[in-house]
Amino acid sequence: MGSSRATERYDVGVVGAGLSGLTAARELADAGLEVVVLEARDRVGGRTAEGSLSTGNAIDRGAEWIGADHERVLELVEKFDLELREQYDAGADRVAVAGEVFDHENRFRALPEESASELQAALERVESLRRDVPLESPDDAPDAALRDATTLESWKREVIDTEAAREAFDAFVRAEFTVEPGEISLLYLLAAVDAAGGLGADDESVSVAQEYRLVGSTQRLAEGLADGLGDAIRLNEPVRKIDRRGDDVTLVSDGETYAVSDAIVAVPPPLIGHIDHEPPLPARRRGLVQRMPMGAVIKWVAAYEEPFWRDDGYSGSVLSADGVVTEVADGTLPDGDRGRLVGFVAGADALEWSDRSATERRERVLEELERYFGPRASAPLEYTEETWSTTRWSTGGYNAAMTPGTLTSCGDALREPVGRVRWAGSETALEWRGFMEGAISSGERVASEVLEDRAARGG
Repeated sequence: MGSSRATERYDVGVVGAGLSGLTAARELADAGLEVVVLEARDRVGGRTAEGSLSTGNAIDRGAEWIGADHERVLELVEKFDLELREQYDAGADRVAVAGEVFDHENRFRALPEESASELQAALERVESLRRDVPLESPDDAPDAALRDATTLESWKREVIDTEAAREAFDAFVRAEFTVEPGEISLLYLLAAVDAAGGLGADDESVSVAQEYRLVGSTQRLAEGLADGLGDAIRLNEPVRKIDRRGDDVTLVSDGETYAVSDAIVAVPPPLIGHIDHEPPLPARRRGLVQRMPMGAVIKWVAAYEEPFWRDDGYSGSVLSADGVVTEVADGTLPDGDRGRLVGFVAGADALEWSDRSATERRERVLEELERYFGPRASAPLEYTEETWSTTRWSTGGYNAAMTPGTLTSCGDALREPVGRVRWAGSETALEWRGFMEGAISSGERVASEVLEDRAARGG
């Protein structure tokens, strides 16, 4: 005999308690609506995730850096009385390509003269082309179809000749998008770069999007947002079905059913396809979900007695195409009790090494750190990691990326509501897409849309 379960009723149901979902929920709750937030994990924060060292010091296992132009993030930092620290950038960056390691105070200028000129010309070409890409409708850009059919791999081979410059470009793409250059299109790159206000690869060693870090963890931003929502947040509550039939939208989890007037889905795009939709999503929306996989990344932290690389004249920054480690940064806090290196294995290497043992990964990472910073780098006091490609409720990171041809064929479905179901998340942001700033702005946008729509229908 089947058992029936009571249906809870709310004005708005939010699927996902990351920064975007929590922002939307706070905006709507502050407007006087009854909101419920359904989160599959046992915590809030989504792709922000706090970890700790044996000393008790917090570390970021997920999103970490904040830019000076990330106004919404900085407002939350102030609101929740959190502490910012500048990213260390003194000393030489290291770039490992074509079997050699090159040093310069700006990684984009580290290569031999011919290769550096080629790389700089390619980046300047990206800067020029991205200015012709409309933020809200990239498919209206000049030659959009052709550029969306052109992979970054093929474009790179057309505009860059030297091996060192090509490998540096590959490393840049892996570091920024956690995919291989053959997996995204030129148009997608241009749209993403434009959404971030440009490459910021001219005179500064530290990216304009990576100027600050928090004392503690960026998950505390999500926890601050969650504190104002209280019992409206339901953890360990993965939504299995979204039913749009009838006057309400019905959200079905493993143990409960929720009837809501409006729904906001704020989870990584691939996870939308793991939910049963009734009736089925429109074809372009389904196509978008199927053709927008998550990138692949492993994030690691190595802790030492002190940041010894600084005494050797290094910034701690590495960009590499020579090994499995794509990028390294100095993760030491000015008043911390240990030196830290933070780094990433990204793209195809992350897919391969996510399936290897933690011991193998550790040995390989430390071997490569020794190449860049000497023997002391191979013997950290602690080493910890997060394999985001095997994380159940993210399935990868940092973000989802559209495959070639997707942006012009179904990219405009990214923010298009389906009935009373709307889409949020960092990937849907018009500006700072793929960053915490973008996640927060997407939550504000979708909350505003819900309020406007409810007002129009007298709700």
